[in-house]
Amino acid sequence: MKSTVLTLLRPRLLSAGNGLRADSKNNHRMRLFLFSFVGLIFWIGAFLIFYRVLIYFQSVQDFGDILAMKLLSMMIITFFTLLLFSSIINSLSHLYLSRDLSLTHSLPVTIGNIFLARWLSSSFDSSWMVMAFSLPIFLSYGLVYKAAIFFYLIAFAAIICMCLIASAISSLIVLLGAATLPAGKIRTLFVILGVGLSILLIIVLRMIRPEQLVNPDSFASVVLYLNSMQTLDLPYLPTTWITDTVRLALKKEWSQSLFNLALSASCFFSLIFLNQMAASAIYFRGFSRAQTTAKRLFSPFKFRGHSWESLLNFLSRPAKAFAVKEIRSFFRDSTQWPQLFLICALIVVYLYNFSVLPLDRSPMKTVYLQNVFSFLNVGLAAFVLSAIAARFVFPAVSMEGEAFWIIQSAPVSIKTFLWIKFFLYYIPLLILSEILIVVSNILLGVTPFMMFLSVLTIFCLVPAIVALAVGLGARYPDFKSENPALSATSFGGVLFMLISFGLIALVIILEAGPVYRIFMSRMHGHGFSLLQIIWFILSFTLVLFLCVFAVFYPMKLGEKNLLKR
Repeated sequence: MKSTVLTLLRPRLLSAGNGLRADSKNNHRMRLFLFSFVGLIFWIGAFLIFYRVLIYFQSVQDFGDILAMKLLSMMIITFFTLLLFSSIINSLSHLYLSRDLSLTHSLPVTIGNIFLARWLSSSFDSSWMVMAFSLPIFLSYGLVYKAAIFFYLIAFAAIICMCLIASAISSLIVLLGAATLPAGKIRTLFVILGVGLSILLIIVLRMIRPEQLVNPDSFASVVLYLNSMQTLDLPYLPTTWITDTVRLALKKEWSQSLFNLALSASCFFSLIFLNQMAASAIYFRGFSRAQTTAKRLFSPFKFRGHSWESLLNFLSRPAKAFAVKEIRSFFRDSTQWPQLFLICALIVVYLYNFSVLPLDRSPMKTVYLQNVFSFLNVGLAAFVLSAIAARFVFPAVSMEGEAFWIIQSAPVSIKTFLWIKFFLYYIPLLILSEILIVVSNILLGVTPFMMFLSVLTIFCLVPAIVALAVGLGARYPDFKSENPALSATSFGGVLFMLISFGLIALVIILEAGPVYRIFMSRMHGHGFSLLQIIWFILSFTLVLFLCVFAVFYPMKLGEKNLLKR
């Protein structure tokens, strides 16, 4: 069995090995350096943030350790929830929707071996990032609490157990769901799970209530405050076992720590045993159903005999055909649905958090804090927009796949093709970004000036970020990828994120000085000197120039690259 599973994993391992070999044609060294640099920056940043927070908690008399352990529990619960979501999506793709499954199932191997090989591959894809970026958190805990070397080994084993448990639970859910749904409805599972996981994420994030870490005054007594911090620390949850494993190892209570680690390991082995039994009984039946033609989830919407396509009649017929094709392709791709629901859930949490900010308990003036948060919210909303664009807009060109030759032979220029993609993503993302800004500013109660500036800044940043995503997606396309959405983590995807983050930071820096001067002058009733007015005009003009440049130059760059193919 072991050799069979390794044989099934061999193509994946060989592909990974070939990807690590130097290739000057593909700028391999540059890509490796960029990925390593970005990963190291995030790693160091996460370590420094948690180290400083834990040092601050240590200075809080009597409550320091309690707050640190609550933070640890919150992080593990959040990681576990994200792992569940990621593992379900990866399990469904690896077990039922991958293109090479027909070949794999035709091989003389058992269903159990096929399932185990696909599960291992899925587990790695969904867990490696959480494992990598949770390590600096546990390192900061170890250094602050002066833990022994054995702590790091136990913490690493606990992370692995957490990832494997989440992956095993997810695959079991997918197996049962795929076997239950009728033929042609397997992809509907994406929608069902997307809704369920979005609701779960909202519930988890609100039950852990992170604002309580800095707001103990809302409780009548210390006892109520401590009890409220135990909301999700139930003894039968895997997250509790993982948390106790790390917490007790920090205190050098090795026997209790190893006992909780053994509980986690036994839970994983039990789950993988159940997975193997379920796979032997129902995996192939679910796979067979997944091969049938997918049925339409929603019937086409018509109003007085007119479909939504009539809204695009202002375009030329070839351009309209491309636009209709793009919209239909997006909504027919069922893998997009759970991520759309997750984004909606995160937006709800994002906006709700503004309503619970304890601004009235700050030593600074409320009106000052409201406007500071409003200005910083512009950057935060733009970062959220960049992440959404990296997932949905950047892979848009790669989504054409090996049928890109049809685009090249169509009576529409590459330039028109790219601008169609730009506008189809620009309009919904602009609406989403403006809703985020306007609603969060209303919740903060900002001044009319800050409301106007925030709306205008986002209005300039949205087309720049969308054009960067489309242009760089065309500059670094991957038409042979089985899952073009993964191009968001490629060299081009990382480069897009870096450039968009740099653009957002530059815009915020250029606006920060003038905004501060204008805001303070309005508070104190002061006027502006001629030099200050010139400074304001130059700063805002430079912001506008940067955004316009970011719209047209990447699109031109992407067009030139596609014309060479």
